[in-house]
Amino acid sequence: MRDVFDDLLRWWAADMPVGMATVVATWSSAPRQPGAAMVVGPDGVVAGSVSGGCVEAAVYEMCREVVETGEATTVRYGVTDDDAYEVGLPCGGTIELLIERVDKQTFPELPALVDAVRAGEPVALVTGVEGPAGRHVVLTPDGRSGTLGGDRLDDAAGDDGRGLLAAGRSGLLHYGPEGQRRGTGATVLVHAFAPPARMLVFGATDHAAAVAGIGSFLGYRVTVCDARPVFATAARFPGADEVVVDWPHRYLAAEAEMQRVDERTVVCVLTHDPKFDVPVLEVALRLPLGYVGAMGSRRTHDDRLKRLREAGLTGAELARLTSPIGLDLGARTPEETAVSVAAEIVALRWGGSGRRLTDTNGPIHQDQRD
Repeated sequence: MRDVFDDLLRWWAADMPVGMATVVATWSSAPRQPGAAMVVGPDGVVAGSVSGGCVEAAVYEMCREVVETGEATTVRYGVTDDDAYEVGLPCGGTIELLIERVDKQTFPELPALVDAVRAGEPVALVTGVEGPAGRHVVLTPDGRSGTLGGDRLDDAAGDDGRGLLAAGRSGLLHYGPEGQRRGTGATVLVHAFAPPARMLVFGATDHAAAVAGIGSFLGYRVTVCDARPVFATAARFPGADEVVVDWPHRYLAAEAEMQRVDERTVVCVLTHDPKFDVPVLEVALRLPLGYVGAMGSRRTHDDRLKRLREAGLTGAELARLTSPIGLDLGARTPEETAVSVAAEIVALRWGGSGRRLTDTNGPIHQDQRD
C-alpha cells in the first residue's frame, strides 16, 4: 500500500473519490502479499498493483463500479474459477481482494496513517473485510483512531492488531458479530507498517558497498560499520542509510541494549579479520536476529569456529552462523557476491530451497498463511 500513498493522498486532499483494491488473502503462487493495493483515480489513472498484471483489467472495472455505488465488496480470483483465464490469472495462485471507495468520508484517518508511515513510526491499518466492510482503524502502540462500527470489535481488533504490529506481521483476524474472538461475522485485515528491517554490514570493503546497495534495494535500512575512519566514509557507501565508525562488536552490543535490533535484523560480517569478526559474531550469535552471515574461505571459517568455541559459544549458537556467506552462484565480483548474499537472505526468509526453479516441482511461492 505504500506504493500508492502519494496518489491516494493527492486525490483524497482534492476531495476526489477513488476506487481501491487491496489484497486481503492469498493462496499458493499469488504474486502479491496481503496489503498490496491498486487504486483507480477519478481520471482513470492507475497506481499500484494487486497481482503483477494478471487480474488488473478486471479489478480496474470493479474499482470504477464501487466508486459509483459506494458499496465495498470482496472478490476472489483463482486458477480453478470459471472466469480465471478470462481475466488472465495463469499463475496457479488465488487472491482475495477488498474493493472499496476511498474519500474523506469513508477514510478520514488516511492522512494520519500516511504521516506515521513516512515518519518511520510503527502503525497498523485495520480494515473491515466482512461485516464492517470498508471501515478503518489506525493503530499505534498506544492509541487508535477510527472505528469498525462497534466498541467491542474495536477493542478486540485493537488489542490483536497491536500484537501483530509488534511482531511486524500482517494478517486476517476473525471475530463474532459483537467482537468475540470465537465465532464468525466479522473479518478484518491488519496491515502492519513496521519500520524497515535493518541490515548491519560490518567491514568497510568493496563487497560491503555492494551488499549495502542490494540491501537497500530489498528495502532494508542499511548501516555500514567499521572501526577505521579512513575507510568508513559516506562517500564510499552511497547505498547505506548510515555509516558508523566504531568497533563492530561494541556498536552491535549498544544497538541491542537500546532495542534497535530484532528478529528481522540481518547481520553481514565482511571484515576477513578475526580481531573484528570474531568479537562481533560472538555478540550477534547470542541475539535473536533473523540472519547472521560471515564472509571468508573454508579455512577462515574453520578457524573462526574454533575461536568462537573458545569464546564459549554453544553448538546451537554456532549453528545459526551462515558461513561462508551466500549461495553457490559462482560469483566472482563484489556485485555478484552481493547477489548471492541477497539470494540466501531471501531464500531463508521465505523458505526457498535455493535451487533452480526449472529443477523443482510444485508451487513457485511458499504458502504464507498462518
